[in-house]
Amino acid sequence: MKKLALLCAMALSAFLWGCKKTDDDVVATVYELDDTKSVAEWKGYLRTGYFNEGSIRVQSENLTSQNGKISGGIFSIPLSSLVNYNLPTDSLKQQLVHHLQSADFFNMAVHPAITYTITSVTSYTGSTSNAIDGANYQVNGDLMMLGKTNAVNFPAKIDLTNNQIMAEGILKVDRTKWGITYASDHALPDANFIQPDIDIHLKLVGSKK
Repeated sequence: MKKLALLCAMALSAFLWGCKKTDDDVVATVYELDDTKSVAEWKGYLRTGYFNEGSIRVQSENLTSQNGKISGGIFSIPLSSLVNYNLPTDSLKQQLVHHLQSADFFNMAVHPAITYTITSVTSYTGSTSNAIDGANYQVNGDLMMLGKTNAVNFPAKIDLTNNQIMAEGILKVDRTKWGITYASDHALPDANFIQPDIDIHLKLVGSKK
């Protein structure tokens, strides 16, 4: 009887251990961004300090979270949604937008969207100068433009509450790393030289699917 009881206990223990839920078993929650509210606000500068600014929509249907933390996903940034804020007339705004969409810059005809793939998200407790106020996560990922991919990492403030996601982050992107070299020759006059870095302010809003 003692031997039988021991065997039963061992079998029960093995069963319970096999049924124990691991982190890999946790079902991911999937979020979809509202592309009428989710934007990447951009700003590009001449060497004189003059700048143009605007926004571009951000889309995603597969942002995932596990254990209450973002764990992955892909953003799509359609270049057809590019707009300018600061130029004084609609005509000038359209001229700039069409130039940015041309082969001189993002070549929308061949590469209609920019994509960002999250590779990992970790806790952030730093104090880098470009961090958004309240940043609580470090987002690491790969940015693809013009068919080229480079790592882009930035601190972000991410809130997941009531089946909603809100995220915000500030980053700089050196366009020349993706081969966008228009007006980047340092021999150009200041009024014609466009700085390599583009300032980007991500503002994302979405909900659970």
